[in-house]
Amino acid sequence: MITRTSAQLDPAALTVAAAVACTSLVQYLAARATESELSSEAVCWMIFPFLFRPQAKPSTYVSPLGDVTSTKKPTGSLHLWGPAACISALSLCKTEFGAVVCLFPLATPVLFKAQEHLQLRTGASRYETTTEGALPHSIINTFWGSLLAAAVAVYPLSAWDVKAATIAVIPFVALVVLFFVSFMPLAGERGRLNTFHLELEDAIRPLSLRIVGLLIILQFFDIWAFGFPRIDGVLTVFLGLAKAFSLYFAVQTTRQTPESWRIVTVIATFGLVATRNPFAEPSDTQALANVVASLLSLAQTIYMLPKHTKQRALLWAFVLVPLMPYLANMVAIRAAESTAQQLALRHPGQHPVAQLMDKAKADFDSMLSRRSKTCEEAVEEYKRRYKVDPPPGFRGWYDFAVKNQSPIIDDFDTIYQSVSPFWKLSGQEVLDVMNNAYNTPHSELWQCTFHGDTAKTECRHRYRSFDRHLTLLFDKVLGDQTGVLPDVKFVVNHLDEPRVVVPPDKYPTGTRFALADMSQKSVWKELTALCSSSSSKLNDTTDNIDTFGLPFVTSAASSLDICANPSYASTYGLFISPVSLRLVTGLVPVLSTGAPSTMSDILYPSAAYIESGFVYDPTRDIPWEQKSNNLYWAGSTTGGYASSSSSSSSSEQWKSFHRQRFVSLAQNLNHQPHTYLRSLNGVITRFTSPFLNSRLFSVFFTRFQFCSPSTCRAQRSFFRTKSYADKDEAFGSRLVFDLDGNGISGRYYKLLASNSAVLKQTLLREWHDDRLVPWVHYFPVSMGMEEVPELVMYLTSSEEGRKKAREVAERGREWWGRALRERDMGVYLYRLLLEVGRLQERGRGRGEPRAVH
Repeated sequence: MITRTSAQLDPAALTVAAAVACTSLVQYLAARATESELSSEAVCWMIFPFLFRPQAKPSTYVSPLGDVTSTKKPTGSLHLWGPAACISALSLCKTEFGAVVCLFPLATPVLFKAQEHLQLRTGASRYETTTEGALPHSIINTFWGSLLAAAVAVYPLSAWDVKAATIAVIPFVALVVLFFVSFMPLAGERGRLNTFHLELEDAIRPLSLRIVGLLIILQFFDIWAFGFPRIDGVLTVFLGLAKAFSLYFAVQTTRQTPESWRIVTVIATFGLVATRNPFAEPSDTQALANVVASLLSLAQTIYMLPKHTKQRALLWAFVLVPLMPYLANMVAIRAAESTAQQLALRHPGQHPVAQLMDKAKADFDSMLSRRSKTCEEAVEEYKRRYKVDPPPGFRGWYDFAVKNQSPIIDDFDTIYQSVSPFWKLSGQEVLDVMNNAYNTPHSELWQCTFHGDTAKTECRHRYRSFDRHLTLLFDKVLGDQTGVLPDVKFVVNHLDEPRVVVPPDKYPTGTRFALADMSQKSVWKELTALCSSSSSKLNDTTDNIDTFGLPFVTSAASSLDICANPSYASTYGLFISPVSLRLVTGLVPVLSTGAPSTMSDILYPSAAYIESGFVYDPTRDIPWEQKSNNLYWAGSTTGGYASSSSSSSSSEQWKSFHRQRFVSLAQNLNHQPHTYLRSLNGVITRFTSPFLNSRLFSVFFTRFQFCSPSTCRAQRSFFRTKSYADKDEAFGSRLVFDLDGNGISGRYYKLLASNSAVLKQTLLREWHDDRLVPWVHYFPVSMGMEEVPELVMYLTSSEEGRKKAREVAERGREWWGRALRERDMGVYLYRLLLEVGRLQERGRGRGEPRAVH
């Protein structure tokens, strides 16, 4: 109990100040905690009973107005089990769904109405003259004023996330029920809420024991169902202690304002919004809304105290809790923007991004100017590149390409590189090995036949019926080529992950092959078996362009070469723990949509690029000028399977997956130093700073999948999430990010077609690698991503950078309309079928096709 020790210390003001401070501390620690809410709740309820001194329960109670109320011990245990069940439900919801408290502020206006109803029913309003302002009729403490304050607080907490708000109904109802079950029946029975405090002190021990019992049961269920959680003992105890004191002072505040026990929800609302980190808010509006909601909640708290409360005005000092971080954030943002702008103004065209763009654009223009103009030139170019004659039907393919206005005639190295390893087999061996692979159990392959006379494709699977639009793709892009192409058989990978590794030449290279299920296992050793022990990193510079130590992608070949980048072993989900990898080791020509540099899948266009969900809809896009000046990405945790393990390092291996690393970076969750460029004494230099302008990143996970229950829960509590994102929401931003999942990203072409500039990170080769040029059609991003903060800062915060971003957006959109159409996929597949058809000619022996003489 708090007693008056000085004429200058008013118990009411001191108690409320302590409640506000403890509640804010709880929210501050909870936002940074890595431990389960259930553990700290259990600590809280074990500590809480010791904060109350046992008191003898009087037989009667005399109110300040002289009314005498008989006291008797309540019958039953509902008033004990009710709060225990409600608080435990709240803890469980916070554990399983994250901090779903976005509707919590609405409890204040709801309880306001409940309090009005209670006072009218019990006649308690007579106390208003004594408490002098328990319910002041101001805009702050009316029902509509409370509703307005709650709405302002709900906005930054929910960010219009409908699904999160729906889930938040569970703890919201639990909290409201907690008040109604615990406070209102007792207050109605005695007519005076003050009486409840005497009952509370007698009931606090059995109440806490019941809650501890429920929490222990939940903890055992937690361990049995999901495995042992990672425990940070010190933080758990400290957070639990803070919760206990927060609850203690919350109870004490209702003694000081007995008719305004909703002050507890107001103080809790202040703690929720005032401690939110403005450096993590994705918009200025949300950051400012937190400050406004904090001010309103603090004003409500102050004006709920009786007017005669001394030092009440001192509580306004808590306005510094949200205001100081907000002002610091604004200063940091302005300083970063000024640095980026000054760099561009003092060194025009010298930023690494500007230089890489200029060089890439010149090379791309040169490539287009060298395109063969006639079929004879195309034949000669084919012979020059590959030292063999083109396949039969090549002239028909050339006519088809010209008819469809293909801007690419000669650059089909991807097909050559995909098909050439299988020339070691004879035509009959190719047919045999494809048939054997298809019939191998759990091979997850489709066996397809393209019928030349009808230009139709038939595919079958050992047990599946949906071919993921595979036949639709071939029929749609080659349907008008009746009687032109030969009959061709091929097998196609059903899985997202690539499939084939061709063994080194020292191993037998006949039709024998091995199939291994490498799902959820490290595959780096298997995928790098072909790498030479003397392999060195490729030249990583482009015409001496200085990147100032930042890993800007200066060589696409070098960035994709996994042999030259051993760090990829621990930074890419496919290499660490693939979701569903059935690895084929041997000479099996399997068609896949993407593959890393050491794998030998034959690449073909993904059917996802023509599916309705991934096709660009211009009616959903907006002009560049109307787009938000930030980087957008939202998606799920594909890319690798996150499993739990007794080893702490293994249980958190998901933090190394490429998608998780990107979201961690964009949300600045690791608080690591970032590298930026600036102008100092007339020279461009690099510097590091922990600051990341969160306004420039709108990046969220929307779904957690391909993870064990415990790792899914760990990720939900680690990341800031968004439960739903419209498939075209990216069009609202000038910069859009695209990266691999389990395999290639199906949304890539839709983003290229939009009025936004694409930042692309990938380790998978695709069919379009010969025609999409980094720094011309998109901004490449390294696997380490250390350059992303500077890249985004340059493209958004300087006039030169914004101009460069718009150039890439326009070039990418224009080139998509010329080189990535369905007819361009048809041109590629036409030529691919010619090469695969020659590969399986029954009369062809082992070895390459006829060489050029």
